[in-house]
Amino acid sequence: MAQKYTKREEDYSKWYNETIARAELAENSGVRGCMVIKPYGFAIWEKIQAQLDTMFKETGHQNAYFPLFVPKSLFEAEEKNAEGFAKECAVVTHHRLKTDPNDKTKLIVDPEAKLEEELVVRPTSEAIIWNTYKSWIQSYRDLPILINQWANVVRWEMRTRLFLRTAEFLWQEGHTAHATKEEAIEETELMNRVYAEFAEEYMAMPVIKGLKSDSERFAGADETYTIEAMMQDGKALQAGTSHFLGQNFAKAFDVKFAAKDGSRDYVWATSWGVSTRLMGALIMTHSDDEGLVLPPNLAPIQVAAIPIYKSEEDLSKISEKFNELGTKLKAKGISFKYDDDDNRRPGWKFAEYEAKGVPVRLAMGMRDFEAGNIEVARRDEKSKEVLAFDGVDEVIEKLLEEIQTNLYDRANAFRTERTHVVDSYDEFKKELEAKGGFFLAHWDGTEETEEKIKQETKATIRCIPLDREEEEGKCMVTGKPSTGRVIFAKAY
Repeated sequence: MAQKYTKREEDYSKWYNETIARAELAENSGVRGCMVIKPYGFAIWEKIQAQLDTMFKETGHQNAYFPLFVPKSLFEAEEKNAEGFAKECAVVTHHRLKTDPNDKTKLIVDPEAKLEEELVVRPTSEAIIWNTYKSWIQSYRDLPILINQWANVVRWEMRTRLFLRTAEFLWQEGHTAHATKEEAIEETELMNRVYAEFAEEYMAMPVIKGLKSDSERFAGADETYTIEAMMQDGKALQAGTSHFLGQNFAKAFDVKFAAKDGSRDYVWATSWGVSTRLMGALIMTHSDDEGLVLPPNLAPIQVAAIPIYKSEEDLSKISEKFNELGTKLKAKGISFKYDDDDNRRPGWKFAEYEAKGVPVRLAMGMRDFEAGNIEVARRDEKSKEVLAFDGVDEVIEKLLEEIQTNLYDRANAFRTERTHVVDSYDEFKKELEAKGGFFLAHWDGTEETEEKIKQETKATIRCIPLDREEEEGKCMVTGKPSTGRVIFAKAY
């Protein structure tokens, strides 16, 4: 009997976890709050990483690597940053274990191996990087520094969910140093655009570029730029952030440079990052009750081919055709998998590739072979048709482009449908519970009002859209003047 899976409308959280399991993306580990990313899940992450890495390098950035451990005194140097992350820090206090004298089968912490200074396991790397930059920067000739690192970080989350919020996760973090405020702001805005371009063109996920409110801003930043996406349950997901750090970290670590005119000034800084949270966004933007749905631009397998045969002679004939097609597709840069594993039946394979979100599935039996045909199924629409084998490589190439566009258009239409303009607080609360989604509303700009809304509704200001129109209005809560609408939503 086939296993019954949860539908999205029944229990979205359970559906999300089951989709991850069915597609073999990740699983919980033996370490509380940490995950094991399985090969197929990691293959998707590698696609994400490779494309972003290319985009970073095209904008002049270089990769480097900095230590996992941050001396506590360095971590404390920038007070706002330290305070913002303090509750999530894991701390190393000793450097050695020893055999328990009362039980030789167990190890205990060696009290004589206590560190002279405790080490914070990096929740983010600004402290260790700016301490390093101090020795790298003396004059304007040393600037700008445009560095990115691919790494893992640890934030001791109490409530975890695969990909969305784990105690350890993978990410990239850019850290740049500049001679002027204007140059640093330009860098911050550039990376916000790079993230948006990646999300929309590769993830097929529409995003809104905006600024965070003061209370949602990165700890230690003067300004935080964000891209916000809407998931299928109407909740928002912060998909990437870019921070203008001002001179805060330069002052904390005394990083100065000699300008062309001989004067000395503190360096201007930025940082920016995305993480394996993008995997969660990918799942919740496109997938359906049958499993994962992947945009072709990020699918590890773009085309899977399955033979249907009764004899080895039949298999040989069909294999020759599929190998011929595979050569043509690979020459076009299309990833192709021919699955002739005779340990699994075709029906099992169909379900497997559907659950894994493979964009295009091909099948051929002897009747198709003799007629010169091939069955082509597309995952996004769950449709299939029989086409002539000759020239099907050209058809598949165009079909992949069509699927990529269709997934974006479908997600964009969903977001438009679930975006609401509200003017009263009562209307906001009613619509938030009934419909969910993004709510464009006036806000008086105070943290007090923002906190009141958060406490009463669990909705937060996701961003102040960069492209918003200036519009005189009144705050939906206090009635005080407002110069434009911001986006409220419940969020992951």
